[in-house]
Order: sequence, then structure tokens, then C-alpha cells
Amino acid sequence: MSDPEKKCSGDDCDNKAGTLQCPTCLKLDIKGSYFCAQDCFKRNWATHKAIHKTKNDGGVYNPFPTYPFSGSVRPVYPLSPRRPVPKSIKHPDWAETGIPKRELRLSKSKWDFLDAEGQEAMRKVCRLAREVLDITAAAMKPGVTTDYLDEICHNACVERQSYPSPLNYHHFPKSLCTSPNEIVCHGIPDQRVLLDGDILNLDISIYHGGYHADLNETYYIGDKAKADPDAIRLIETTREALDMAIAIIKPGTPIREFGKIIEKHANSRGLAVVKTWGGHGINSEFHPPPWIPHYAKNKAVGTCKPGMTFTIEPILTLGTNREMDWPDNWTNVTADGKRTAQFEHTMLVTETGVEVLTARLADSPGGPIPIPDPVT
Repeated sequence: MSDPEKKCSGDDCDNKAGTLQCPTCLKLDIKGSYFCAQDCFKRNWATHKAIHKTKNDGGVYNPFPTYPFSGSVRPVYPLSPRRPVPKSIKHPDWAETGIPKRELRLSKSKWDFLDAEGQEAMRKVCRLAREVLDITAAAMKPGVTTDYLDEICHNACVERQSYPSPLNYHHFPKSLCTSPNEIVCHGIPDQRVLLDGDILNLDISIYHGGYHADLNETYYIGDKAKADPDAIRLIETTREALDMAIAIIKPGTPIREFGKIIEKHANSRGLAVVKTWGGHGINSEFHPPPWIPHYAKNKAVGTCKPGMTFTIEPILTLGTNREMDWPDNWTNVTADGKRTAQFEHTMLVTETGVEVLTARLADSPGGPIPIPDPVT
């Protein structure tokens, strides 16, 4: 019988694992090398056997040793086991399978507008999400692993009776997404050690009281990153682009206008906008309509109305805005290996403007630094 908690170790396989284990891994006491069938094991042997060479190197390994990575970041496995969420904490409907059943039934043209009770629930969950992000960010420094940050994030969520809700929790049981350097989004926390000079995006999303919150920021790791002109130009321009988009939110603002502002500001600093990913509605569902494009000349319809809650979350890059996925079919990276940055807030449209529900606090870690003048 197969174990529903185990996934086949084949790089190209999405099947559940059976009882077949790699015999060499068994001899070396390497855990978790289960395959769905003998044919799958044979097909993946060329890449799988690289695990055996790492046994004497602290047990960490690159699960895709033959993959042509576009940049400098490599996955460092093994991933830590699933961290439990107590049953006393309310789970969203997709917690076990990853399939948001109610959300899939929604009409793309019908948007939700929250009443006073719903708005207050969103204020609370967003306040908790900001606390979790700040606690996690405060632990960042050269020498710690992204898995360590995930553990801190997870514990902070549980302490606040909140369910940590990254997009693919059922496949990659992590409480946040950590995206260093050229990772566009969906970076999986693992055993990679942060280096002085890295930049890192932390993406937090939680579920509490029947509502979701979503926010992220990009941070400088160490003094070397804060002295890197390109890193500063990238991060601060992305931060500013989000702030400029938020500044025009009020009843009647067309959804398509946000992308125009973001792309214009990005281009003014020689940066490109990643077009695949966008903002989204958020409330009792995680990703309801509307979709919020971050680029100019988009076809988004509709205007902002009081009671709407949604995110804006632009991703800018130093190079191409083309992307590719790692063989885990989840980690999204730039095709040229150049760095990206992202910022995200959850907003509520009010009668007169906007309330940034996930706004930074006076003591929030990180924050803007001046962009150096260009060398002439």
C-alpha cells in the first residue's frame, strides 16, 4: 500500500509513493527515497544517485544536479518534515488537498464587497500577518537557513491561532515562501544558508477567523547587499512602484491603471516587470477575483469600490522578465539568472480612499534606504 503522505521521489513523477525504496539509500540510511514503481526508479536513477554522494557532506544535497540553473541559487535538500498545525486552529477548505473548492466555484466577474464585520475581520488577520512577517524578518542574517526562517514563521502563526497558507502547502509543507536573488516567487525554504550580499523576499499568507491576509517584502542580507547599487535600485524601485500604485486607490479608480504606473516607474530605472504574476482579490477566499495586472496596456476591467479587499504585489527584475521553473515545478526563476524583488500589501478600498491593512509599523525590520546617484 502507498502512504498518502509520501510523494514519489522521481523528478518527473507526481504519483504517490509506493513501498519501493532505493536500496542504496537504505544502506546509507538516507530517509524518504520512495518510488511509485520500478520503472520510475530506473528512469530517475541518473539524477537520484547524486544523493548518495552527499551522505558524507552533512546529508545535504542538490536534488537536481544535472539541471541547467539560470543563476547562482541552488536548492539544498532535504526539506524538513511537515510542521503540524493544531486541529484547534481553523483550517481553510484547501488545507488537506491544496484545492480551494469554494474559490473554484466563484464567478470571475462577480467581486465581493465586505460589510463592516468582514472589514474588521480583515483588519485583524492582516495585523497578525504583519506581526508574523516582522518576527520572521527580524531573524534574517547571514549564516541562517531559509528553513530556519520557515520554522520561526510557522511558530509565530500557530502562536496567533492562524493557519499558515502558502499556495502549495500540500506538496511543499512550508509556512512561507523564501525567494533569494533570482527566484521570482515560490521559493521553497530549505537548507540553503543566507550569504552576506543576498537579497531575500519573504512572502507571508495566513488564515484566521475565516479570512486571509497576504503580504511580502524584499530585504537586504548583510552589509554587502546594502552596498550593492543594483540591489538597492531594484529593491527600492519595486517598493516605490507599489507605493505609487497604492496612492491612486479610491472609489472609481480603474483596475488597469495600477499596471501603467508600476511599469512606467520600473522602466524609468531600467527595470522590467514580470507579467505572469499579479495581485488578486482576498477575503474569505485566498485568490478570488479580481486579477490585478502589474504591467501597462493590460485588459483588466472594472473599478475600485468601497468594501473591496485586494493585493498589489509587483515583481521587478534587473534583466529579462522571462521566467522558467525548476524541476520541482514550483520554484519560479528569471530565465537569465538576474535578480528580482517584490513587495505586496493587502488593501481595503474605503469611501474616500484606501486603508493599507498590512502597512509597516514603526519598528518593522527592513525599510527603504537611499538609492545611490548613478555614476557619470
